[in-house]
Amino acid sequence: MKKITYIILIITIIFTSCDKRSTERGSSFLPDMQESQAYDTYSKNPNFADSMTMRLPVEGTVPRNIAPYHLVKTDEDLKIAGEKFKVPYQYSNKNIAKGKLQYERFCSQCHGEKGDGQGYLYTSKKYAFPPANLTLEKTVNRPDGEIYHIINVGINIMGAHASQISQEDRWKIVMYMRNDLQEKQNK
Repeated sequence: MKKITYIILIITIIFTSCDKRSTERGSSFLPDMQESQAYDTYSKNPNFADSMTMRLPVEGTVPRNIAPYHLVKTDEDLKIAGEKFKVPYQYSNKNIAKGKLQYERFCSQCHGEKGDGQGYLYTSKKYAFPPANLTLEKTVNRPDGEIYHIINVGINIMGAHASQISQEDRWKIVMYMRNDLQEKQNK
């Protein structure tokens, strides 16, 4: 009889505790975490002396999967990059296809689909300065590290693209330029 009473009690507890219609979540043992105060990005935050909510990263920290790039937009650093950096990936159809995709997303608007400097922004007169022709001997003879550096920090009137394109994809753009744009153009 006791066993039957215990079984009925357990079944009753199971069925009454699992009511899916209930909106009550039960007891909260850490209400400060359940009902924490969220601050909008640009709102005032009383937790900091400067009242800023959006904080700068801690000095010296580096985002995950990012290697710091300490060279800047100077002729000296351009030469250093050309001597120091080589494409760290193998030329494969997959890498070149990824480079082509990134080139089409970030570069073709100015430099054109063929790399000839006849991109939409220039041909439509929305941009007055002619972009570089990436198939000319000047660019073809540049070391890979220089092209990578230019994508990172820019050159002349071209702006930096390091914040928009991952390091890996910048190298794949260099690979695509070498393999498809320049090699096919020169044939």
